[in-house]
Amino acid sequence: MIRFTSHSPKETETFAAELALRLRPGDVLAFQGGLGAGKTAFVRGLARTLSPDAQVSSPTFALVNDYGGDIPFYHFDMYRITSMDDLYSTGFFDYLDMGGILAIEWSENIQFALPSDTITVSIEPIGEEERNITVTGGERF
Repeated sequence: MIRFTSHSPKETETFAAELALRLRPGDVLAFQGGLGAGKTAFVRGLARTLSPDAQVSSPTFALVNDYGGDIPFYHFDMYRITSMDDLYSTGFFDYLDMGGILAIEWSENIQFALPSDTITVSIEPIGEEERNITVTGGERF
């Protein structure tokens, strides 16, 4: 388990960029945290390392963004996913088989479909910009 207290979105991004160095093809990151918790800031930090040319935004309307990179990096927003049919329509299971790294916001909506070795990133606001971030999963975390 890794615990980190961030005092700004910039610190969150820097922490995530460093954490990205530990990721491997096929890793799935499931984000937990409410609206405005900092999930997208964390993904921006991951992209800084995994796909430096990516322009990260919340994939709310597209449901998934493909940021490319040496190891393909995919960013999902499962906020509006409420059924297995909805999940299939995102292509989620195809992306799992592609060997890239998946970052999944609102992962609690698809808990039933996440791989057993999923890495969980919990982000808890503790102030205006401060966040407690906990990363768990596998031997690396």
